[in-house]
Amino acid sequence: MTTFARHVEACGFESIVAVEHTVLMTQYDSVYPYDSSGRVEIPADCPVPDPLDLLAFLAASTTTLGLATGVLVLPNHHPVVLAKRVATLDALSGGRVRLAVGMGWLREEIEACGAPFESRGRRADEQIQVLRLLWEDRPEGAAFCGEFFQFAHAACHPTPSERIPIHIGGHTRAAARRAGRLGDGLQPLGVGGAELAELVAIMREEAERAGRDPDALELSLGHMVEKIDGERAGRLAELGADRVVLAMPQTADLDEACDAVSRCAQRLALTS
Repeated sequence: MTTFARHVEACGFESIVAVEHTVLMTQYDSVYPYDSSGRVEIPADCPVPDPLDLLAFLAASTTTLGLATGVLVLPNHHPVVLAKRVATLDALSGGRVRLAVGMGWLREEIEACGAPFESRGRRADEQIQVLRLLWEDRPEGAAFCGEFFQFAHAACHPTPSERIPIHIGGHTRAAARRAGRLGDGLQPLGVGGAELAELVAIMREEAERAGRDPDALELSLGHMVEKIDGERAGRLAELGADRVVLAMPQTADLDEACDAVSRCAQRLALTS
């Protein structure tokens, strides 16, 4: 991972993105929404490192590369502990963190981590608010009283030197509304065309209702690293994309992975 991250940085890409599954289940009834089979494409014994620990490890081996989650399964985390972990990573990396969070689809995973599946959306709204509160430098400490989380006079240091972006991942109208109301951007998964346009419109409308600037919100769209080129990137930009998150091919061969990144950088004119 160190070699790969350094290669991504040298090729001129903005950031590296780490996924999360705290646990994968050998048997589950949940339906994976991003494949017609309804089953997740990775086996339960696939090594999925903790994204924050992995990004902290990579931070020490890189200098400019952004460190992003995509996505962190928010229901799996207590927001007070998460605030400390993310702020620490941001401080140690010199402000390179971008947090993309999702509500999760795997009921069995979320319940194994101790959170009720049905209330994860309401919890997420409070979690994002708690993160923001604890990242502020408040001499008197922060206070919060919600349905799921309560505390007073809480001081969490270090605090970020700059605002840590929180992007909302997902393919639903609820995700778009949450991005407009509380997030810094939207990372819609597996949508395009009219459905994508609808989600972006919902995000912008929700931002305006909340008194926020919709033009300040970013849109991150996905593509395959082996298929993206300047023309395709241009079309994504026309759809409003500020960022393209590139999915790597499933390979255990480091040279093959690095070569795919190099070819992509050349197609996008990131390198000569």
